[in-house]
Amino acid sequence: MRQAERMPIAFVLVHSPLVGPSTWEALAAGLRAGGHRVSVPDLRTSLTDGPPFWPRQVAAIVDNADDDRVILVGHGGAGPLLPATGKALKWVAGYVFIDAGLPFPGRSWLKQAPPELAEQLQAMVRGSWLPPWSEWWGAAGLAELLPDADVRERFSAGYPRLPIAMFEEAQPLVSGWPDAPCAYLRLSEAYQEQAERCKALGWLTPDLSSHHLAVLTDPEPVLEALLALERRIQQGPSRHNRCGSLAGRCR
Repeated sequence: MRQAERMPIAFVLVHSPLVGPSTWEALAAGLRAGGHRVSVPDLRTSLTDGPPFWPRQVAAIVDNADDDRVILVGHGGAGPLLPATGKALKWVAGYVFIDAGLPFPGRSWLKQAPPELAEQLQAMVRGSWLPPWSEWWGAAGLAELLPDADVRERFSAGYPRLPIAMFEEAQPLVSGWPDAPCAYLRLSEAYQEQAERCKALGWLTPDLSSHHLAVLTDPEPVLEALLALERRIQQGPSRHNRCGSLAGRCR
């Protein structure tokens, strides 16, 4: 066990299916500059062939991950993908949710979303497709999050078309999860409720009080927090980071 614990950890950075892998470009560069192994799976091709979407998204992550000890890191809409991905990988050292949604096993995104948001999305459907994520909030809203025009253009260029069927598909049940130390890194007020639920379960829950796309616009504090979590995860479960199950209070 001691020899296994000294094995290097690779970071698998999973972007939300609503956007593209450029979410991670700055943070991935920072990790690689520090000598860390990083993979950034591209989930966009999983949306083009119709349902089922969950198995193809998990397969896209697994196929792109190093076949070693990994920490799965999900941002935004990638959070619910982490349990099924962890079960499909050989060795997951830990899970880190960064301003991310939490798993909702057995339910669809539309069933667990706030009713007003679900209604807003359904009203935007045209021919079974939703507009790109940026159009949900308008140009001004995206410019507030990404004031740099070049960064905003690169990020927006990676948006996939979004089938409404993906939001109607129930998330698979994953028995025995969580099976490794977990953490929730909150960046924005929008994810305060998720962070509080996970804190109540004994997860590591650092708070940067930044904004949702700080992983792209202000990566250094996020990188520092992620590496601190990696060190805690390497220490193994304790009374401070023993994972509580999302099947209980953290819905």
